[in-house]
Amino acid sequence: MSHHAVLVAAGILLSRITGLVRDRVFAHYFGNSDAADAFRAAFRIPNFLQNLLGEGVLSASFIPVYAQLRAQKKDDEADRVASALFWLLSLALSSLVVVGVLAAPWLCDTIAPGFQGEKRALTISLVRILFPGAAFLSLSAWCLGILNSHRRFFISYVAPVAWNVVMIATLLGFGGSSGQFPLAEALAWGSVAGSALQFAIQLPYVWRLLGNFRVHLGLAMQSVRTVMRSFFPVFISRGVVQVSAYVDALLASLLPGGSLAALVYAQTLYTLPVSLFGMSVSAAELPALSCALGENDPGNAALRKRIDAGLRQIAFFVVPSAMAFLALGDVIAGAIYQTGQFTHNDSLYVWAILAGAAIGLLASTLGRLYSSAFYALKDTAAPLRFAVMRVFCTALFGYLGALVLPPLLNIPLRWGVVGLSASAGLCGWLEFVLLRATLNKRIGKTGLPASFVGKLWAAAAAGAAAGWVGKFLLETGHPIKLALLSLGLYGVVYLGIATILQVPEARGLMSKAGRLGGRIFP
Repeated sequence: MSHHAVLVAAGILLSRITGLVRDRVFAHYFGNSDAADAFRAAFRIPNFLQNLLGEGVLSASFIPVYAQLRAQKKDDEADRVASALFWLLSLALSSLVVVGVLAAPWLCDTIAPGFQGEKRALTISLVRILFPGAAFLSLSAWCLGILNSHRRFFISYVAPVAWNVVMIATLLGFGGSSGQFPLAEALAWGSVAGSALQFAIQLPYVWRLLGNFRVHLGLAMQSVRTVMRSFFPVFISRGVVQVSAYVDALLASLLPGGSLAALVYAQTLYTLPVSLFGMSVSAAELPALSCALGENDPGNAALRKRIDAGLRQIAFFVVPSAMAFLALGDVIAGAIYQTGQFTHNDSLYVWAILAGAAIGLLASTLGRLYSSAFYALKDTAAPLRFAVMRVFCTALFGYLGALVLPPLLNIPLRWGVVGLSASAGLCGWLEFVLLRATLNKRIGKTGLPASFVGKLWAAAAAGAAAGWVGKFLLETGHPIKLALLSLGLYGVVYLGIATILQVPEARGLMSKAGRLGGRIFP
């Protein structure tokens, strides 16, 4: 990966590691209980605000304009645009937080209609506590947009570590002396405090980069209006995507207790490679593409080259991730979550959900890069159309897979959550194909050679076989030891076979590892 993509991936990796530690501690105290369901559902509701006004929307609408102004040496105008966006975003967030707190009961009944009694009451209380935290996380996305445009990638992506650490400290501090329902409320307050800290950590870096921060809305500025025109299609697009997530939550709430919590456990693991490899490459490329793009043939040739290189980088890491989820998902889930209230049977349950989601993992990550190319071209309409199609299909097939298919197959209803994840994976391929075909018509052919993808899957299959050998050798061992052996064998064999098959990315990685080893052990 490029230097900037590595910085993004490093920041994401650190934040995701602390996030996994947070989820492991959460699983220890909550397992797949009613309190876990309530917290997961409540967290999704204000998180809707963050996802609508947060990183993805601001990156697509703000960064192309801000980065172009800086490339044209219009630093004063760039600062004015950044200032205006901060105040517009703050006003919108303040209003939405008030509405969210007041409408918490209605929101809870809409998102989780299957919750009743104390479980519903807890969810409503948690929603009201969590809403201000979502506002702080959205403002953190404003910081990220500025930092990314200045090529300061690491701090913006590592800042969530602070949020996770505060939540971990809350769980450890109150978990031993509180019941699950009071602990859930304490954790919600810890989330708000961590969100504020995440925002505060980035502010000093942003102030140093902004030459002149002003208090104004800037609605008369052409650049601000350009951001707003781009903002609303992406806003709607992200909203449509979020609707899909909430449909999943709604359907999961109608399944037996623990289904929603298990779905979120699996989604946490699933999004790790999406963030590490899809987001890191896409985020690092967007500012550069926004500065350099043109509609002439040389510009399109440069864009095709960057996209193809990014696709190869993503696929090299995501193909083995998908295979690992399919073949060794129980090992992964056990290593991360299996402690306290979270049992081996819970690990198997999460594995099944994870395997369903893995079907669309490659499509989801590659699709992020194609979406970034559209945003760099200031085309936000095409990704919106395809997101709407994907969400419609996901909702339809998710309903069939979750609530209709299990009774027809005479299997317990709790396994309907696997149908949810599998439907999302399949529909992810629909969105990816549409994105690629449309962009190719505009700029020329892009994509991955079939021979390259075939080599990656062959290497991943060999790695999975080696991982199963490790799994049988240490089947009764501690989940973490089992994961170290099984996944270690998987990784070594995958990289070795890919090198033998002359995959350039594998050979380059081996070469870098050799040089690093030479410096450490001269």
